[in-house]
Amino acid sequence: MSTAPSSLPASQRIAVLDIVRGFALLGILIMNMPGFGASFFAEADGSHLWNHPIDRAAENVREMLFSGKFNSMFSLLFGIGFTIQFARMEASDPQHATGFYLRRLLLLGLIGVLHACLFWTGDVLHIYALLGLLLVFPLRRAQPRTIVLLMGLCLLYPVISGLLRLALMTPEIVAMLVKQAQAFEITNNAAYGHGSFLAAAWEHTREFADGYSTVWNIWNNLGFYVQMALTMLLGLLAGRLRWPQRIPELMPQIRKWHLWTLVVGLGCGAVFTVIFEMNRAPGPSPIKMLGGLAYWASRLSMMLFYVLSIVRVAQHPVWARRLAPMAAAGRMPLTNYLMQTLICTTLFYGWGFGLWGKVGPAAGLALSVTIFFAVQVPWSLWWLRSHDQGPLERLWARLTYGARRPAAQGVTAARQ
Repeated sequence: MSTAPSSLPASQRIAVLDIVRGFALLGILIMNMPGFGASFFAEADGSHLWNHPIDRAAENVREMLFSGKFNSMFSLLFGIGFTIQFARMEASDPQHATGFYLRRLLLLGLIGVLHACLFWTGDVLHIYALLGLLLVFPLRRAQPRTIVLLMGLCLLYPVISGLLRLALMTPEIVAMLVKQAQAFEITNNAAYGHGSFLAAAWEHTREFADGYSTVWNIWNNLGFYVQMALTMLLGLLAGRLRWPQRIPELMPQIRKWHLWTLVVGLGCGAVFTVIFEMNRAPGPSPIKMLGGLAYWASRLSMMLFYVLSIVRVAQHPVWARRLAPMAAAGRMPLTNYLMQTLICTTLFYGWGFGLWGKVGPAAGLALSVTIFFAVQVPWSLWWLRSHDQGPLERLWARLTYGARRPAAQGVTAARQ
């Protein structure tokens, strides 16, 4: 018999991380909402699916302020969480810590693949699990300078990838990819908008497999993996240097970086939003490459601005109490993330209420905020009154560590 740590009781958690995680869940729902209600492949030819001025404005605001910022925030938290969780595992059972964390990642990857194939193709959990393997093996003992070097290589990726696209993607290849996307849009509309649950699941499986079956799709996915790796590495660095535990000490630097991340984030966000709106024709171009670089810079900078804003506000006791509901949602990230899929596919898919293709960006933004604050936050507060974990978090821990000991002992038992 060996022991491994369970989730920390609320009194021992780093509250600001739970608050950040709660805001990340809200931002992810806002960004995922268009993919719940319409095909990912819509607008592949550069046309607008929603032409009303309010919808166009909401779409641009969403892209500028939310796109990529909140899944990056989650990957940052994933990197920080790894350092905390793995240190606890090693302190409790150094011989089995690696095995426990590998099992944890494998289970997360399995949940992600099932989520993607059965419910919604936009799953990100399997990506976190795959990147997490890098944290367990080559990087768990990496020096900070090594982590910074790898982050620098991640930042070089969009330059190298953009230049390769300019050199390799011919008009014929672009036309082929657009045609393939339009074919998927047709089958998406049929399966998700009008099909049964089984028809939708089969379409999700086809779509998920296609994303990893051709050079061009793998290339597209690789860019997303690198974006996630960049902020996961930043989280690893933050955890290694104990930044979350040293917030009061680091406050002068936080105040300085807070302003600069806002300036860079908004400036680059405005640049890529205008460039992509004015250059919607499919295919690479030098100006779109510039827009892509601005997107990467805005994604990282605005994410950091949001995190630093929350960190600063949460240092005030009054605001810490006001943000407690966000922390409750953030203590149940797996449950709430998958609940978002359940709620939204029920609303939009043909086997549910059939709103597929009927909710534009403006209404989708309002719906996201409503679901989060009217359903997910109250649900989280209610659940945590009598439980120390969300239901899926508890199941994940049980499958990782084995039979659970009493919460007061702060450990879980794992059978050999």
